[in-house]
Amino acid sequence: MTDRKTELAANLAQVEERIASACAAAGRERSDVTLIVVTKTYPASDVRLLHELGVRHVAENRDQDAAPKAAACADLDLSWHFVGQLQTNKVRSVASYADTVQSVDRARLIASLSTAAVRAERELGCLIQVALDAESGERGERGGVAPGGIGELAALLEKAPGLRLDGLMTVAPLAGGYAGRQRAAFERLLELSSRLRADHPAANMVSAGMSADLEEAVAAGATHVRVGTAVLGDRPRLG
Repeated sequence: MTDRKTELAANLAQVEERIASACAAAGRERSDVTLIVVTKTYPASDVRLLHELGVRHVAENRDQDAAPKAAACADLDLSWHFVGQLQTNKVRSVASYADTVQSVDRARLIASLSTAAVRAERELGCLIQVALDAESGERGERGGVAPGGIGELAALLEKAPGLRLDGLMTVAPLAGGYAGRQRAAFERLLELSSRLRADHPAANMVSAGMSADLEEAVAAGATHVRVGTAVLGDRPRLG
């Protein structure tokens, strides 16, 4: 086993232990939570090692990094998640490789994604990104729609050809009433998810929590956690 693979295996084992412990503390099954490894700034060779170690969900937040990496790993059975703020001029590229776009936060983006998905003859899973630091009608500092805008976007996604409404995503806010209160923020997301599922029962994915706060996300009921640093480490960009 290479040094890098050994390092990744040890890190994955620690993250797995954290998730399992958090599930046990919350009275949840370990199978209730899916680990998504965020591989931004790390090379395709790391993605291949992660796949060898059993990882099947990976995420990127920049198309210019993700597109070549996804192409280099096209032979692997991976689910690619796009988690960054997405500009409409990148949509056609993202729709060619992403299985799930977790950062849907405006009507124009839904229209662009739908057009691109139909053109590519693919179905894209979509999560509405919720900004818990935004007032009604505004977008959050880190992207996302205010909670009051979820219903409108959900209705648009439900009708959009090539798109599938899978649920909600949030990033713990740095400002506003939920700043520094990750558990409360994630519990609020779960409340919003419950409301969404009343009208869209299949939209049961809840993506929340990262390296520093995955335990709070699992305790609140997240179905997916997005972990980068705790798996890949703090290292300089490799290329």
